[in-house]
Formats: sequence, C-alpha cells, structure tokens
Amino acid sequence: MMTIALYLTIAMVIAAALLNVFRLIVGPDAPDRVLALDTLYINAIALIILLGIALSTRMYLEAALLIAVMGFVGTVAMAKYLKRGSVIE
Repeated sequence: MMTIALYLTIAMVIAAALLNVFRLIVGPDAPDRVLALDTLYINAIALIILLGIALSTRMYLEAALLIAVMGFVGTVAMAKYLKRGSVIE
C-alpha cells in the first residue's frame, strides 16, 4: 500500500512539474516565469526526495539540499534583476 502511494505521489509531482514547464514557456510576463521556475525547482526537490525514499537511500538528500540552495540564490538574483535592472551594484 505504501509503494502505491509513493508511486502515485511521484506521478503527481511529475504532472505538477510539467504544468510548471508549460507556465515557464507560455507565461505572459517575466515575474510569472520566475515564479514558475521557483516552483519547478521545488518540484525537483520533492521528486529527488521521493526517489530517495523509493530507492531507500540517503544519498539523494545531498542533491536535494544543493538544488534548494541554488534555487534560492537564483530566485533572489532574478527578483533583484527584475526590480533594479542589475544583480550586482
């Protein structure tokens, strides 16, 4: 029963990631695209964590933490660029 729930959750996260890719491509303006990219990296973190649970290994946790840090830095840089026009002052 637990494996069925795990695979169903993986399928739902993949569907959410595909919807985020659609919003990233079609998004009407830049802030929508930044939010889609932000949500896409959160879905990637969830997918990596679920894959680690499915394979019963802890190695994927480090990759998820690395994606979380890079995603946060990228989101802050894009928000600063959209607000001021430059990242470094």
